[in-house]
Amino acid sequence: MEFYQLGYFLEVARQRSFTRAADRLHMAQPALSQQMKNLETELGTQLFIRGRKETQLTAAGKALLPRAEGLLMQAEAAKAVVSEVAQLRGGKLVIATIPSVSACLLLEVVHQFSRQHEKVKLQLIEDSSERVADCVESGLADIGFLQLPASKSMFKAQTILTEPFVLLVSQSHPLARQKAVSLEQLSAESFIFYKGRARDMASESCRKAGFEPQLVCESGELGTVRSLVAAGLGLAIVPQLAARNLPDTIRTVAIREPKMQRQIAAVWQKNSMLSPAAGALLKLVTDLLAKGSIQ
Repeated sequence: MEFYQLGYFLEVARQRSFTRAADRLHMAQPALSQQMKNLETELGTQLFIRGRKETQLTAAGKALLPRAEGLLMQAEAAKAVVSEVAQLRGGKLVIATIPSVSACLLLEVVHQFSRQHEKVKLQLIEDSSERVADCVESGLADIGFLQLPASKSMFKAQTILTEPFVLLVSQSHPLARQKAVSLEQLSAESFIFYKGRARDMASESCRKAGFEPQLVCESGELGTVRSLVAAGLGLAIVPQLAARNLPDTIRTVAIREPKMQRQIAAVWQKNSMLSPAAGALLKLVTDLLAKGSIQ
């Protein structure tokens, strides 16, 4: 049973005439009659009583009538919903992202996206790169923003940003007067680590510089890391994104060596296309980065 056959059936029922229904449907009457015979054959019963002047419904036809109307109404409603999503007039977009990206990069993106597509509901999930990958892989999120590497077998990925790591120090710290340092100069310092892959990279780089970092605290909250640095409890090695809009109590010092940088990528399921909303969001991210509006 096809939806178009149900549409033909409804038109014949309304017009009570195959001739008038064929005219309304802009098709030949023999073709319409054949389609109705095919429908009756599939259902195994007669739907019409074909009279000289008027065509009437059989008991089976009368039983089918409201159900056919309901099915076609549901089909039209489904098409309307799909159209709204495709044209960004509705639907929902779930974004999974690491905290530094959400706090320092996506704020302006989300603001502009919501203004342009106010009927699309947004949901943000903040977590580690591993958890972001899990959310995208499971379909919980439509698009994710994480620190590479990510499994190439699972995702399509588009690198959106490559950034260095920098050192955050209290304004009262002697290093605050320097423009750049090498990590080997920091062997006697205390550290506050920013959780996730940023922490892993910081630890590994310190070890490559010849020392095991003295850990005071670690936190997944950027605000907490900044507050502890400002209070003079330690230094923090963070991605450059996390050094935006710093208070006057904190200074940024470049890391001369070893070279430390990371790549941020947008990821989505490998075997599916980006949803219209996710595609629009990603384009907005890349456009704003290209213009320097969110760096």
